[in-house]
Amino acid sequence: MSNWDAEVAVVGLGAWGACALWRMADRGLDVLGVEQFEPGHPLGSSHGGSRMFRVTCLEHPGLVPLARRSLELWHELADAAGRPLFDNRGGLLIGPEDGRIVGGTLRAARRHGITVHRLSHGELTERYGQHAALGPQDIAVWEPSAGILRPEESVRAAVRLARSAGAPVLTGTRVHAVDLVPGGVELRTAARTLRVRQAVVTVGSWLDGLVPGLPLSTLRMPITWFRSGTGDDRYTLDRFPVFMRDLPGGQVLWGNGSEGPHPVKLGLEIHGRPGRPLDPRTDDRSVVAEDWTDLAAVLDTRLPGLEPAPAKVSVCMLTATPDGQFVLGRPGGDPRLVLAGGCNAHGFKHATGIGEALGDLVTGGTPRMPLDFASPDRAALR
Repeated sequence: MSNWDAEVAVVGLGAWGACALWRMADRGLDVLGVEQFEPGHPLGSSHGGSRMFRVTCLEHPGLVPLARRSLELWHELADAAGRPLFDNRGGLLIGPEDGRIVGGTLRAARRHGITVHRLSHGELTERYGQHAALGPQDIAVWEPSAGILRPEESVRAAVRLARSAGAPVLTGTRVHAVDLVPGGVELRTAARTLRVRQAVVTVGSWLDGLVPGLPLSTLRMPITWFRSGTGDDRYTLDRFPVFMRDLPGGQVLWGNGSEGPHPVKLGLEIHGRPGRPLDPRTDDRSVVAEDWTDLAAVLDTRLPGLEPAPAKVSVCMLTATPDGQFVLGRPGGDPRLVLAGGCNAHGFKHATGIGEALGDLVTGGTPRMPLDFASPDRAALR
């Protein structure tokens, strides 16, 4: 009788962990999943009804190949699940041509041969007049492959497919310690200790509590929905697609249009104000006015016609690293442990590709996309 519960355990079944479990189970690996809540829960970083997908990643050149592979796998996941998980009707990147959003998008498109379409200031105003108070230099880039992903449904679909492929899944089971032992890993829970040859730890904002030593910060990220006025259909998703927009002062406005009962989803990033720290183990996730007042203040001029107070606000968590890049790999080359964390608020779109890469790592292979920039041993994390 084996002393091991499985060859591999995936600890944490948010977007990255769920997709890793799916890809590993689909390969026939002896893998089990462990999740402290239920798949698709609203307490981490994999919820909110929609998440933006784009191939023209601004954050690092190495992310574009990962996004391309993720796009293929999102379609594969949706086909296997028989559910519409990805609405890729295109998206807008708005701002000055030499700004971070538009400039970065155009550079990524040129470098990687991605098809995009440039809209002049006049074309932007004519086609998407909802975007008001544009700067005189503002233009737009239309990325046809962009769109929105369904986070909760995607996570549940990946876990469901993994179970169908034979992977046991323990839900409502919190791992409170990851102990490296000769030949493997012990995962301590309240009820039992699981023994596996390798552990893939994908617990998001709980990562530094299980594997201390990484310079990770957990930050509060509000997600906000606004309704348009009665009879105003300018802000439906088919007329108001997913977007990112540079604003003066280093602000970035982002969001997507309404769908059925779901109002317009919006968010605001403010340079130099990354978000309030949050401890996922103890802190309250209740909504307060400061979660949305800065955003509401820009809507009257930038997106006129939306109601001044949000219809709904939810709190998401992001895990930040000093250089804004992910943490993916074996710390110190240890063959027993793989880490995946540091989403930095741009990780969901890559979940399927990351899941595949984590499967490559546990089988001793080399991920098809170079991920050295995300190594847990890189200089920026020391």
